[in-house]
Amino acid sequence: MTLLDDTARLAQAYLDGLPERHVGARATAAELMAALGGPLAEDGADPAAVIAALARNADPGLVATAGPRYFGFVTGGSLPVAVAADWLAAAWDQNAAMYAMSPAAAVVEEIVGGWVVDLLGLPRGASVGLVTGAQMANVTALAAARHAVLQRAGWDVAADGLAGAPPVDLVVGAEAHVTIGGALKLLGFGSRRVRVVPADDEGRMIASELALTLRACDGPTIVCAQAGNVNSGASDPFDLIAAEVRARENAWLHIDGAFGLWAAASPSLRARVRGHAFADSWATDGHKWLNVPYDSGLVIVAHPAAHAAAMARQAAYLAPGAADERSGMMWAPEASRRARGFALYAALRTLGRGGVAALVDRCCALARRMADRLRAAGVEIMNDVVLNQVLARFTPAAHSDGDSGGDGDAHTRAVIARVQADGTCWLGGTVWRERAAMRISISNWSTSEADVDRSAEAILAAARAG
Repeated sequence: MTLLDDTARLAQAYLDGLPERHVGARATAAELMAALGGPLAEDGADPAAVIAALARNADPGLVATAGPRYFGFVTGGSLPVAVAADWLAAAWDQNAAMYAMSPAAAVVEEIVGGWVVDLLGLPRGASVGLVTGAQMANVTALAAARHAVLQRAGWDVAADGLAGAPPVDLVVGAEAHVTIGGALKLLGFGSRRVRVVPADDEGRMIASELALTLRACDGPTIVCAQAGNVNSGASDPFDLIAAEVRARENAWLHIDGAFGLWAAASPSLRARVRGHAFADSWATDGHKWLNVPYDSGLVIVAHPAAHAAAMARQAAYLAPGAADERSGMMWAPEASRRARGFALYAALRTLGRGGVAALVDRCCALARRMADRLRAAGVEIMNDVVLNQVLARFTPAAHSDGDSGGDGDAHTRAVIARVQADGTCWLGGTVWRERAAMRISISNWSTSEADVDRSAEAILAAARAG
């Protein structure tokens, strides 16, 4: 079809330009609204003209998140093979809800789930659901946890709801990601029921403090730990945490591992997540470190019965298939959904075990290189660079003999703004230990040493400009 051929050329032109593209957006919201908006016409337009105008008018508002110098929000790019598979998935237009709707999608999901469980060193037989991202992976895993701990306490939450149920103690680390709070809210757990365990200087939950917290929990308990702090990259001490959780009569350990869980795929980094396999459930995101297009979250549960019970739905027209016919909606919140497994399949098949490990290792090495380059120029590196995260703080020249408190905060934020405006690279800001910081996340397959060096120079130039 001419329309699809023309669209493919537009997409290819965008991808070809990524290496040298201004990384941030180049248009304001008002400019984009003027270019793309207006009243909906009474009569339709020519499809080819619509696509051409969309590509032209949206371009100034696109952020080069798939490019080699985008270091914001722990966002990976997309491997070319994964993009290609995702194009096929869109063209095939398969619904992965049930085997009967797409046997190919169902089988590929089953294969991908097995590969990921094996790759991450998780228990054989764990169930896997493909969801939109780590947020819904956390929701799904914690729904399974809710079902399991209440069932052990003699309560059927699926039948009777939460009203009148035995209270569930919820335990999180002080540095838990915001999606954990979001998941608990969606599942009907009030924030006042959440017990927060102190974290150390790298954001890791302190196991001895967890032990003290658990002593105050006298019923069903769900503990949420973290692989890969979104600021420092550090992971909780899962071996020590798991020992505390397993000592309890009715407790569930969940690990939010949106990006950090992929350290388990690397022989050189696996020790960073020691003990992760002792958990009951895990959440991760293929878009972050596997570099697959969006809508590639994975939820993994060591107790398939609890997983299925939390997600199960029944209707007369939803006849169960054979035992070997996977029903995707038994493991995910959505019914109708795109066939996410094809892109994951293509990425994993292309990379293999060694390729996934090399991708993770390379990003971590590049993060250390970035930290070394900035540190050598006098920039404060605020974290121990154990994975792909670098936290940098900039001190005004007038205060070069020490941290300047509020002036350092303002100066750091100003440097971040100048880097974003320059467009050589894009990175964001955060607050770490009550001080402003630049957060650099290196997660892209296409980032090279030259990209890191070029970006470091742009960052240092922005610092000098102030």
